[in-house]
Amino acid sequence: KLSETRCGFVAIVGAPNAGKSTLVNALVGEKVAIVTRKAQTTRSTVRGVLTRGQAQIVFVDTPGLFAPKRRLDRAMVASAWGAAANADALMLLIDARKEAGDSSLTEDTQSILGTLSEARKPKLAVLNKIDLVERPKLLELTARLNAALAFDETFMVSATTGDGLDRLIDRLATIIPAGPWLYPEDQIAEAPIRSLAAEITREKLI
Repeated sequence: KLSETRCGFVAIVGAPNAGKSTLVNALVGEKVAIVTRKAQTTRSTVRGVLTRGQAQIVFVDTPGLFAPKRRLDRAMVASAWGAAANADALMLLIDARKEAGDSSLTEDTQSILGTLSEARKPKLAVLNKIDLVERPKLLELTARLNAALAFDETFMVSATTGDGLDRLIDRLATIIPAGPWLYPEDQIAEAPIRSLAAEITREKLI
């Protein structure tokens, strides 16, 4: 029945190179967002669609958020927050390896937390790359993040190994609102196949 299905948009925000595109690919199980070591390669909002059980989760992969210095930078940051504003839930993706090494959060992350604090919707903190960080440091980082902003929940994952992803998906499936699915069950990306091919070609060129 339609009344039993759930469907919603989850925006993934984070600093450049936090692993957003890799996470979307890991969650959806297919290559829908390009992945490269060069920062700022995600120019447009790439969506991945995950249908599990009765829930359909549409991931909005935003450009990396940072302190903008040029006009193009400002446009990209505005685009990221625009995508986030229309989502049903927000996921802040943190590069645990980068953030766990110091006693204070990076400037980019502090800036993102300031803007996130104004959002009136479910907010999840997702620590990525946990396979590269010792557990005591992960717990310290979790405490630091939640002291800066009270997240609804904090998850520890590794987009490369898949660790923690099932638990995260299960939680997202309960957060999104009830409603009919927006996409066929077997569709994984909103972008047409030609657009996907162009993105993957751009990745290889980079």
